[in-house]
Amino acid sequence: MQREREVWYNCLEDMHIKHLSLTNFRNYIRLELDLPPHLTIIQGDNAQGKTNLLEAIYFLATTRPLHARTDSQLINWSAQREGIPFARLAAEIQRGGAPHRIEIALIKKMLMPEAARLHKRIKVDGVERRALDLIGQVNVVIFSPQDLDLISGPPQLRRHYLDATICQIDPQYCRALNRYNRILKQRNYLLRQLQVRRGDPGQLSFWDEGLIEEGSYLIAQRQEILAELKELIHGIHLRLTGERERLHLIYQPSVKITADQRITEVFAAQLSQARTKEMQQGLSLLGPHRDDMRFLADGVDMNLYASRGQRRTITLSLRLAEIELMRGRTGEQPILLLDDVMSELDRDRRRHLMATIGRDQQAIITTTDLDRFTPDFLTRVRLLRVREGRIEA
Repeated sequence: MQREREVWYNCLEDMHIKHLSLTNFRNYIRLELDLPPHLTIIQGDNAQGKTNLLEAIYFLATTRPLHARTDSQLINWSAQREGIPFARLAAEIQRGGAPHRIEIALIKKMLMPEAARLHKRIKVDGVERRALDLIGQVNVVIFSPQDLDLISGPPQLRRHYLDATICQIDPQYCRALNRYNRILKQRNYLLRQLQVRRGDPGQLSFWDEGLIEEGSYLIAQRQEILAELKELIHGIHLRLTGERERLHLIYQPSVKITADQRITEVFAAQLSQARTKEMQQGLSLLGPHRDDMRFLADGVDMNLYASRGQRRTITLSLRLAEIELMRGRTGEQPILLLDDVMSELDRDRRRHLMATIGRDQQAIITTTDLDRFTPDFLTRVRLLRVREGRIEA
């Protein structure tokens, strides 16, 4: 089986970033950086720009900031004082044996002294596109210390993880998610109006239909993807814990469905039953926006009781399973972004991660300390250093 897997990986399509260009992004005033198709380590002290570089790549892949609450926070602080503050990110990528270019421009236009509007312009191969058209052009899997919150944090973090992962491999999911969120916003607005004015509940029927149609697709895809992740993460976690701990991933949709039921029918019935309560609270109480997933280790709920060490291992298992999922679904190696994760892992888990990173796979790794890597691993990498938003060999 291991030999078959190695042959399969060797047949995967090559996907990597050849060149990254940043202007006024975070602490990078101007950056032109060639990247090798395999391993790169970026070493530097804290607050010098290591994470910002990975965030730029993640933003180009997903159109979502990694740490900022809004896109406007990505614009360099000194550029914010210019007449028309802007940031520009571009990447030359190689995919399927052909070159491509992706670009995002953030332009902040002042409407009045205290108000501004941000315009996001996206281009793929020189043609203006929507954000939905950009997602999936380049696939990334990112490891970061903040991943620990996926286990013990609020459910919206786990929903965001699911959405970001599935969108990269299923464009239809991303479009359905976008439509669902618009419908949900309108439906919640109407529910608040009915809560105050006691209007006709029949007005909800139109929005109910859309919520059920789009939401059922999201639930079905989450079920399918999480079933694959469940199988992958079980074996990976056993290896990481030396066969000592069995991890199970459980999907918890707010719409309760059994195996022999149609999602649309169950969703419609439960939504009808919840209508009175929803009108009382002025809020949609059922649907993918209320889903969650749980991690059980030997029957113990890790979302509630995991130690920091257990959260580290579960997070690593989840990300390694995500790599396997993307490889199988797309036939391409995802680009790996590892943000100082070696400091969060013990020696055995660091060695396992280094062994997992393929020689034919692009990986960009940040660190403050090179001693966390084996000498053999360091012979395979291109080493760069970052200082105050400047990168040098």
